[in-house]
This record gives sequence, C-alpha cells and structure tokens, in this order.
Amino acid sequence: MVTELGFTEYTTSVRGDTLNMFVYTMSLMIGTAGLPHVIIRFFTVPKVRDARTSAGWALFFIAILYTTAPAVAAMARLNLMDTVNPASGQNLAYDERPDWFKNWEKTGLLGFDDKNNDGKIQYTSDSATNELKVDRDIMVLANPEIAKLPNWVIALVAAGGLAAALSTAAGLLLAISSAVSHDLIKGVINPNISEKSELMASRIAMIFAIGVAGYLGLNPPGFAAGTVALAFGLAASSIFPALMMGIFSKTINKEGAIAGMIAGISVTLFYVFQHKGILFVADWKYLQDWGSNWFFGIEPNAFGAIGALFNFGVAYLVSRVTAETPQEVKDLVEHVRVPSGAGDAQSH
Repeated sequence: MVTELGFTEYTTSVRGDTLNMFVYTMSLMIGTAGLPHVIIRFFTVPKVRDARTSAGWALFFIAILYTTAPAVAAMARLNLMDTVNPASGQNLAYDERPDWFKNWEKTGLLGFDDKNNDGKIQYTSDSATNELKVDRDIMVLANPEIAKLPNWVIALVAAGGLAAALSTAAGLLLAISSAVSHDLIKGVINPNISEKSELMASRIAMIFAIGVAGYLGLNPPGFAAGTVALAFGLAASSIFPALMMGIFSKTINKEGAIAGMIAGISVTLFYVFQHKGILFVADWKYLQDWGSNWFFGIEPNAFGAIGALFNFGVAYLVSRVTAETPQEVKDLVEHVRVPSGAGDAQSH
C-alpha cells in the first residue's frame, strides 16, 4: 500500500554499498557488546548461569524489536497518510487538523508549508510538492496517537521510552564515575587515595558527564538514530577490542591495551569530526576537501568497526615491543576461561 502511494519500501533503503552496510552492522553488533552500561549489569546477578539466562532473554526481546521495526515504520507512514490524505481522495484541510497534529506542531518537530496556497495538507514522496515536514525522532511516540489508540497505550509507549532512557543513563553514569574514580585515579594516578576522596572524584566525574550529555542533548550531532550509531561506534572502536583481548589473549599487556584503545577511538573520532566539522577540523579546509565517505565509501556512523581493527593492530604491536604480560595476569585470564569448580575434560 505504501509503494502504491508513491513511497519506497522501507527495507530497500540500503546505506551505500554492501561493504558499508556490512561495516555498519558490525559496528552496531560489537558496539553493543562493548557498551559499559550493558556490561555492568552482569555484576548484579550472583551466578554466571543467571547472567547467561538474562542475556539470552535480552537478545530474544531485542530480536523482536529489530525484526518488527520495518513493519512498524511502514504502518506509521500509512497511518500518517490516512490521516492527512484520507481514502476519499480529499486532502485534509489545515484548519481541520487533529489534536495530535497541533500538539506536535507546538514542539517544532512537525510543520506545514502550504506551497500551493490551497489550505490543505499534501503529503507526498516528492519534495517539490510535499507540504508536511515530520521529524523522524517523533514517530515512535506519535504513532499511537496517529492510529487513535487508547490513551493507556500512548502512556505505555511513553513510559517504556522514559524507562529505557533512565536505565541507560543510570548505567552509563555509574560506569563513567567508577571508571574515573576507581580505575583511573585509584588504580593508576593515586593508589593511596582515601575512600572519601574517591567518592568525591566519582561525584565530580558524574557531574561533568551530565553536563556533557546535556549539551549534546540540546545540540545533537544528528538525529537520534544517527547519534546512537555514533555512540555504538565509539564503544566498538575502544572498549570491545580490549574486552576480547583481555579474555582470549595472554600476550596483550597493559601498555598494548591502552595504546590500542587510544588509537581506535582517535581514528574513529577523527573520521567522524572530519565529516561533521567538529573542533579542529571545522575550519581546516584541507580535511574538508577530502569529501565524504572517502575511506572505501564507509559512512562515519559505521566507522566504529574500522576503528576496532586499528585497536587490535596497535594493541598487538605495542604488546610485542613492551614488557611481557605478568604471570598473575595470565593466571587471571586462565581463571576467566575455566571458572573455579569446573572439572577436567572427559572423553566420551
């Protein structure tokens, strides 16, 4: 029905060529595995089996969410078209627009530009004749209203979105504050720091993180999905390789892991900043002359997987030329691989 009305199929929207799409998917996958607020949740369960069970259920519901996204998108567009362009063939008059239209119009995320001055809303796939501007970020929350679902369904969707945001924010703030106060300050800079000072450092780091997040929330580098993809890419290029090498390699040392993380996130940020015009590359004409997607046609939102490759490579090279991994670290890796209480392998 959507294609008959002149719009393209949702599932035919491919981001660039096959390589770019593959790298984009890989960045989201390994970025999810490296998200700190996801990892820290496993500390709240008493047994490894519980962590695996919860991860399995989480993957099940995430799979439902992503596999139904095309259907939800198509139905949202169809609901919108049925509202402004009814089956009668007569476009909806702007003065007769429904309440949900007026509510979202006040936010500036929904707009009407009467190009032919007929006072009616014309929604088409042609930008020359389309008079309705809909921000992509509002469709999840606006769709229940557009479909005229009961108020409790709208409240349920809003509550779900708010719960997801608060849960993610809480996990990230906890991860950031503990990483700065415990891992960096207590573990590297000042091992003798008191618990009171460590707590104060944690609070300061949390306040700083809230300030940065608030600024980016008010001045996002892109729409919501694109911004999330960038965050996943940064996690993919920095945290995921260190996690993988920490579990499956006994030769990667501290210097290699740190150098790899710095290299991976630096390369990714450089590529993103060059495309977005952020910080030092905003006025550097030489970098702007490189154009867009100059690295094998890969978009900046998908560059996290490439940054991860740089991370792996630099970590391996630095570990080869620096001190060998201490024996206690090797024993720790072996303990992670074979949990305590596991018996010897038996033949069958």
